[in-house]
Parts: sequence; structure tokens; C-alpha cells
Amino acid sequence: MSLAETHRNSSTGSWRWPDLSRARWLSPIILLLIWELGSRAGLIPERVLAAPSAVAKTAWELTISGELPSNLLVSLGRAAAGLAAALTVAVTLGLVSGLSRWGETLVDPLMQIKRTIPSLALTPLFIVWFGIGEAPKITLIAVAATFPLYLNLFAGIRGVDVRLVEAARSFGLSGWSLIREVILPGALPSFFVGLRYALGVAVLVLVVAEQINAQAGLGHLINNARDFMRTDIIVVCLLVYALLGLGADALVRTLERKTLAWRPSLVEQ
Repeated sequence: MSLAETHRNSSTGSWRWPDLSRARWLSPIILLLIWELGSRAGLIPERVLAAPSAVAKTAWELTISGELPSNLLVSLGRAAAGLAAALTVAVTLGLVSGLSRWGETLVDPLMQIKRTIPSLALTPLFIVWFGIGEAPKITLIAVAATFPLYLNLFAGIRGVDVRLVEAARSFGLSGWSLIREVILPGALPSFFVGLRYALGVAVLVLVVAEQINAQAGLGHLINNARDFMRTDIIVVCLLVYALLGLGADALVRTLERKTLAWRPSLVEQ
């Protein structure tokens, strides 16, 4: 608050709540301080939870040695492969189901059945089918990320304003031109919602998938750290997983803002 605002408020006798926007990090900092002090005082044993300073030191050492970056690249590769497969299947089925009543009749019941089956419950079956290599990990991510993409694309296509479609037809658009110029752009906002949700699901499932006999990746680091009771390494990997989720969400938000710049609500922001 400026001096002029302070003088004006004091002169009018009014009182305002202080601006708390800069205090959002206050509670996390306090939590870290309590955590650090508790560790140094011996109240939190290292085998239970390493101190924040120890976690930061371990993160630096793993980064400098190249162990963390190399395993992170492996995890990113798995997530990217699973998401690419999910996008291919979800977009194909979403278009078939959203653009055709017959397509909806054939595709949507199967997708709804898949929705009722928890993706993680398929882990034992995928291990039986694909072994314990990379295939079950990537497949598990793909299966989990497919439904949110499909559902939101389907809803976006069916939610396109009928008046826009009629107006486009009056200008001579039909068939693929109508789909490309009107229906798909109208469905993009819903599709991006599904993409953001699918990315979050992919990171969540990645954590579980990398526990399947991983020879590299963040899950491999966690498994080794568990065997040697290195809670500092476990916390570092969990923080990296969290940063992956936040980074993926920020990436989709940026892509959405640039792709949907024609929307007035986004232009005003």
C-alpha cells in the first residue's frame, strides 16, 4: 500500500485488510522450518523422514552426478509414449463416437465399461500379458489417460452450438470442411480440459507403473532408496513427480492460451 493510500485511509478513518497475496508462501515456509528443526532436534528420525536440508543436498548430488537427469529422461519417455498412444486412440474413438450416432452406439458403451474398471487394477493382467518390461508400464499409462481425453472430446463435439453448424452450412461448408472449420475448433476447449486431466492421470499412474521391476527411471531410484532406507532420495523423486505434474499442466495452459487466442475470455486474460 502506498503512502498516499495510507494517508487517504487514515484521513477518512476507514480500515482495510492488509494485502495477503505476498503471504501465500508463509505457511509452506513455516512447515519447512518446523520440519527442519524437528529433524535437527531428533524428533523426526532420518529413517522416517530426512530433513529438508538433507533432501536439498541429495537432490544437488544426484543432479551433479547425472543420476537424476538420466532416470528422469527414462520416466519422461515412458509418460510420453503412453500419452501418445492414448491421444491416438482417444482422438480416433472420440471423433467416431462424437460425429456419428452409429459410432456412439458402437464405441461409447465399450468406453463406459472401461471407465468402470480401475486402470491400476489391470496391472497384474498386463504383467501376465506383456511381462515385466517396458510394455506393461506404457500400456498402463495409455489405458489410464485414454478415457479423460475421449470423454472430453466427445462432450466437446456434441456441445458445439447447432446455430454455428447451421450458419456454416448456409455458407456452403459440409463434410470434412465443416468438421475442420467449425466442429473441431468448437470442441477444442473441452479437449484441452481432458488433456490437462489426462496428463495428471499419466503422472499418477507413472508412479505406480515404475514400481514394476523398473531398471531405470524415477521408480528405479525409489525402489533402491527404499531398500537402503534413503528417505532423502525418496522425497527427491516424489518432488520431481510433483514438478512433472505442475510442468505438464503449465504446458497445456500455455498451449491452450495460444491455440484458443480467438476466444474473448482468453484474450481478456
